[in-house]
Amino acid sequence: MSQAQAGDATIIDGKGFAADLRSGVAQQVQALKDQHGITPGLAVVLVGENPASQVYVRSKAKKTVEVGMESFHHHLDANTSEHELLDLVQQLNDDERVHGILVQLPLPDHIDEDKVIHTIDPQKDVDGFHLMNVGRLATGDLDNAMVPCTPLGCLMLLKDQLGDLSGKKAVVAGRSNIVGKPMAHLLLANNCTTEIVHSRTRDIAAECRDADILVVAVGKTRMVRGDWIKPGATVIDVGINRLDPEPGEEKGKLVGDVAFDEAKQVAGAITPVPGGVGPMTIAVLLANTVTATCRQHNVAEPARS
Repeated sequence: MSQAQAGDATIIDGKGFAADLRSGVAQQVQALKDQHGITPGLAVVLVGENPASQVYVRSKAKKTVEVGMESFHHHLDANTSEHELLDLVQQLNDDERVHGILVQLPLPDHIDEDKVIHTIDPQKDVDGFHLMNVGRLATGDLDNAMVPCTPLGCLMLLKDQLGDLSGKKAVVAGRSNIVGKPMAHLLLANNCTTEIVHSRTRDIAAECRDADILVVAVGKTRMVRGDWIKPGATVIDVGINRLDPEPGEEKGKLVGDVAFDEAKQVAGAITPVPGGVGPMTIAVLLANTVTATCRQHNVAEPARS
């Protein structure tokens, strides 16, 4: 378990965990090459010039190559038509070298994101956004679902910190399709008593205060205060918000959806921002690509040390 102490809470080291996970994925990739002659391939499609997306896509491509996978990068012009993008996705569906397909969101306004996501072969949907995978996760069919990367990364950190999650009261703040809802389904599948709270919840602080596990993904800077947290609870902060720059700073610092300095005095363990959940997302994407590769070739997934 990678962690450091600060204040009263254990600080969960997502950066270290993600590095270990990538190392394990690299071992799996090598085993697939050695034992089956298979090289996992991940295709990433970027449409337009969104600066944040460009940075993220470059990082994904770099990490894909580092673990020994094939990286297929498609950067399309911002005025690419929906029809052209759907054609590319279909080509990637048919390409046997490609085991995982990720279309970087957001897409330009003239392209229907849902139509694009639902054109991806569900077996290659390493983001876990296709309705087929959403349904599998919701019904507890984790043996066949591709699970969204960020919630799966959160679950890995929780299990590393706590071991068996059975019987724990879990509260998820936020009901997005990308984090909140899949996170709740994962916690249910791990036998937590699970609740989702959101902007219309009557006394959100009281509900959060009842949680042994609190996962916060609301997109509001430092919304969850220290007195919202049950003493000893494990807090996973998914939020990434940039503050206004201080005088002399080029850009403001990154903070989460949890007031970290307050929360770490109360919680038993907490993820920092940055360095908590963030690094897990790309590492889990790579792990999902290995899972997808093994399922498509009907071979057992090699063990990770």
